Amino acid sequence: MTNDNALILESAISLLLLLIQVPATAILFSRLLKGPRRHPPIEPQQPTLELLGRVSVVVPTLNEALRISPLLAGLSQQSYEVREIMVVDSKSSDGTPDLVKASQQKDPRFRLMTDDPLPSGWVGRPWALHNGFLYSSEASQWFLGLDADIQPHPGLVAGLVKTAEAQGYDLVSLSPQFILKYPGECWLQPALLMTLLYRFDPAGINTEQPERVMANGQCFLCRRSVLAAVGGYSSARSSFCDDVTLARNIAIQGYKVGFLDGAKVLKVRMYEGAMDTWKEWGRSLDLKDATSRSQLWGDLWLLTSVQGLPFLIVLTFLLISPPLSHLPTPSLLLLGLNLFLVIIRFAMLIAIAPSYDRTNAKGGWLFWLSPLADPLAVLRIFLSAFRTPREWRGRKYT
Repeated sequence: MTNDNALILESAISLLLLLIQVPATAILFSRLLKGPRRHPPIEPQQPTLELLGRVSVVVPTLNEALRISPLLAGLSQQSYEVREIMVVDSKSSDGTPDLVKASQQKDPRFRLMTDDPLPSGWVGRPWALHNGFLYSSEASQWFLGLDADIQPHPGLVAGLVKTAEAQGYDLVSLSPQFILKYPGECWLQPALLMTLLYRFDPAGINTEQPERVMANGQCFLCRRSVLAAVGGYSSARSSFCDDVTLARNIAIQGYKVGFLDGAKVLKVRMYEGAMDTWKEWGRSLDLKDATSRSQLWGDLWLLTSVQGLPFLIVLTFLLISPPLSHLPTPSLLLLGLNLFLVIIRFAMLIAIAPSYDRTNAKGGWLFWLSPLADPLAVLRIFLSAFRTPREWRGRKYT
């Protein structure tokens, strides 16, 4: 191939990539510009008398003995705004019920129940939460679903309810502070989280389109009357991302749904190591159960354009391209655009640093190299988007 032909081919490829990446960059930039208007992070608060007994807490469990103790201790530190703490266990075999019973001896607000056998068409987590909702006190005004791996700070529930009532939310969920321990997850987990930050508005922004609403079931507060109006968790019965599915169904009904920064009021230790993070969290990050096929394809295009390609393109220019003075104009524009996207990526990494607790992490410095894992993170979303989970938390599904 002659030099002229090579330049023509390079220009054509660069133009094609620009056509793919420029619109995606514009969408990303429009979302990032909303950042300064976001609601500040939730703060722990002391309850006031009008909050007395307003909240029923429901925790679904299945073999959580190794990680539920911080949650049980943290819930005991919540004050009189919590009427009851219902742990809905799905026949754990590892001693989880015994830990709950021990907490019940110290705090009578704890209640332990076993959910009914899993019906056809239901996923285990929404089924347990649905059972907890049905058996919780009708005198409570708020339903709070918490996952067993959450580590709540004192004042979480009061701060959350006060914010929800002050802002007029019918449903509000929180993004936590993630606890990292091992080198592989310090490198991979932030890249996987970034796939959510690229696709949706920042936490603290009121999203007007129901189909773009985000939610996190790890800490999920909903007015009891609203949850009753939509039939509990039944509309998300078959979803492996029941939190987002339910939140979007509630938003479609005209209720106000919020997703806020909760890094100051709760922590979470989700998965042990990079492989566990890749396997378990990656299964639900695509949100396909709550997303139309066209929207899913649009998200995949966006992630490929602004997260998966930039480092690969910049590295390609650095390793095999001729000097800048010999590059055709489209190639120079492509290089400039992707350098800009790489800079944005590191700026976002700085912005999310408070969302990670790396105090006791081995190889915590790898957090700052997590942008290099972006192509892998985008690949994980692609793999998950076209596969239906057959097993989740020890349960097998047909």
